Amino acid sequence: MMVYSYAEVRERLSALLERALTEGQVKFRSREGRVFTIRPEPPLTTSPFDVRSVKLPITQLDILEAIRESRERF
Repeated sequence: MMVYSYAEVRERLSALLERALTEGQVKFRSREGRVFTIRPEPPLTTSPFDVRSVKLPITQLDILEAIRESRERF
């Protein structure tokens, strides 16, 4: 795998990101000599709005009563 210089990354970031998608990762060397790896994350398979439900022993009437009480207080 080729390791790109800092200057190359700055010039061709978009192309290197595409290469990371096709090859799995891209490495580059910073000015200080440290090596970094850019790896794409897998796409989300679920929506970030999916929330697991909580099973509670309450009924629809209990919920409506709690709403009524709340509205009476405020």
